[in-house]
Formats: sequence, C-alpha cells, structure tokens
Amino acid sequence: MDSDLLTAIAEAVGKQPDAASLRARFPGIVFTECSEDDIPARARPVAEVGAYALYLVGSPDGHCLSLTADMEAAHGVVVARREDEE
Repeated sequence: MDSDLLTAIAEAVGKQPDAASLRARFPGIVFTECSEDDIPARARPVAEVGAYALYLVGSPDGHCLSLTADMEAAHGVVVARREDEE
C-alpha cells in the first residue's frame, strides 16, 4: 500500500464507510469494520476521517494478522468507528 492509495481509501471512507462498499471499490484490499473500543489503546491510526479512524493490517510472519504502521507490509485496513462519549 502507498500513501496515494491510503488517501483514496480515506476519501472513500468519508463518503461511504461500510466495508462492503470499500471492498468493491478497492479489490485486493482487506477491509474490516469495528468500534474503536476494539483497537488496542497503544495503536495509532494512520488516518482519521470524521467519526472514523483507519488502522493498517499486516501479517509480518505470514500467519497472524496484526496492526502495523508499515504501509509496505499492509494489505488491509480496519475502519474503526469512534463512539460518542456521553
């Protein structure tokens, strides 16, 4: 993944953030949706769009998935919805 692709994904999330729409628009990229509460507190998003934070997913050992900041190792994006604080 490169910065231009990440920018295009962030723009698409701003318009239609659901994973199915993103998969259709960006074939070959894995998309997952979750609440930001499901993301480890130490993880930092690579992009923020409105109510969503984007995290990269990689598989450094070829088996287990993990969040990564390495765009070259990334093959997926987690679209995490921020929950409103009450």
